[in-house]
Amino acid sequence: MTELPLFDDSDVDRILCVVAHPDDMEYGGSAAVAKWTDEGKEVSYLLLTRGEAGIRNMSPEEVAALRADEQRRACNLVGVDDLEILDFPDGLLEPDHELRRAIARKIRQFRPNAVVVTTFDLKVRWGLNHVDHRHAGIATVDAIRDADNPWIFTELKDEGLEAWKADRLLINGAEPTHAVALTAAHVDRGVRSLEAHEVYLEALPDHPAPKDMIPDITASGGELAGVDYALPVTVVNM
Repeated sequence: MTELPLFDDSDVDRILCVVAHPDDMEYGGSAAVAKWTDEGKEVSYLLLTRGEAGIRNMSPEEVAALRADEQRRACNLVGVDDLEILDFPDGLLEPDHELRRAIARKIRQFRPNAVVVTTFDLKVRWGLNHVDHRHAGIATVDAIRDADNPWIFTELKDEGLEAWKADRLLINGAEPTHAVALTAAHVDRGVRSLEAHEVYLEALPDHPAPKDMIPDITASGGELAGVDYALPVTVVNM
């Protein structure tokens, strides 16, 4: 079997992670974030919804505040200070112009070299992908191009936000082309960042324990790349 090449991030210093919900970055992605922040790279999280529809027996208002707190704790564990949570409706995310504009605005504000998303394929290893994950990924792909086009969303230029090109897209959970090498310490912080979503995970009784799930994901990635631990990712040059 051909080994996955390691992703060369030596020229990447600013990384924007765009996901639909609180906890979406914590399924392996946050372990890579721990690596990047350890190396002095700036990482920002943009969450498109508050995840307010995620716990069946709690009201959306209560859940939104709870999940924001859990996400802040998860971010702190992997060295992320820049967390922005938007207010698009959980479960009803649409890849429309409004969503694309919001993502493009963040890209122009933060000016990342690379953007990270979760897989937006319909069929994934664990079943059928959530509609919000699919629409978040599609909207982000389009917003990367929108952010680089001065004639799209010209109101952003009126806000003082000039066009910006993010060079690479990294997709977590899709058919991988590369791997981000990790240490055991990065994996441990990835585990603890998922554990930070304590109340949310308690509402999912069949959810695997983070201490089992994240090491399994990253050890399997390591096998593909010839290292102890790695996050397998699809890398697309934009």
